[in-house]
Amino acid sequence: MLREAELDIEGRMPWSSNGTWLVNLMGSDNGTGTERRAIYKPHAHERPLWDFPDGLYLREVASYELSQHLGWKLVPPTVLRGGPHGTGSVQLFIEADFEQHYFTLMEAGRNLDDFRALCAFDVVSNNTDRKSGHCLIGPDDRIHAIDNGLSLHAEFKLRTVIWDFAGELISAHLIADLIDLIDEGLPDSVAELIDPPECDAVLARARGLIQNGVFPTDTSGHRYPWPLV
Repeated sequence: MLREAELDIEGRMPWSSNGTWLVNLMGSDNGTGTERRAIYKPHAHERPLWDFPDGLYLREVASYELSQHLGWKLVPPTVLRGGPHGTGSVQLFIEADFEQHYFTLMEAGRNLDDFRALCAFDVVSNNTDRKSGHCLIGPDDRIHAIDNGLSLHAEFKLRTVIWDFAGELISAHLIADLIDLIDEGLPDSVAELIDPPECDAVLARARGLIQNGVFPTDTSGHRYPWPLV
């Protein structure tokens, strides 16, 4: 559906630094009368960044593929394809409760295991912009991590709001998944989208989490995105 449906632009998403479009996936209603929607981020509408290579849309897709390969399924389905404004990433739109985000969910003690997995994922993928509002609670009551374009850089640039688990032991099943990643290496679905030094850095960060065995601590106090939500 994401790969093949015609993309009908509904409108531009507000507050996005790059061109980000809400689109209807035409023909996806399966007779229900309600089309599925997606988020379309075309390469042509990206603003150049001094600290990231061109092609953030590729990192959106690579983040999804990495999450799937780990078996954590944190990132909504995301594909690389053409669209009305050229090639870009197309990610399934999550019909979330947008009043809820990381801070409100943590305060309520909800989805803690999802957030632990996301904490580990953001370290491995080197997410530099994990805002609270990038953590959506879906109709399936699971956390869906969106806006992953600023990730997978070779240089360690982690910036996230998820520091509540600092110093806590990483669960055995997450460690086992990371060990599998090291043993198997990155799949082609990830390695073909980022540079070789960035691939090496993903595996190095995974090894670091395995060796330390605990979630990292921000000793600098500066590894936060802005705005926080």
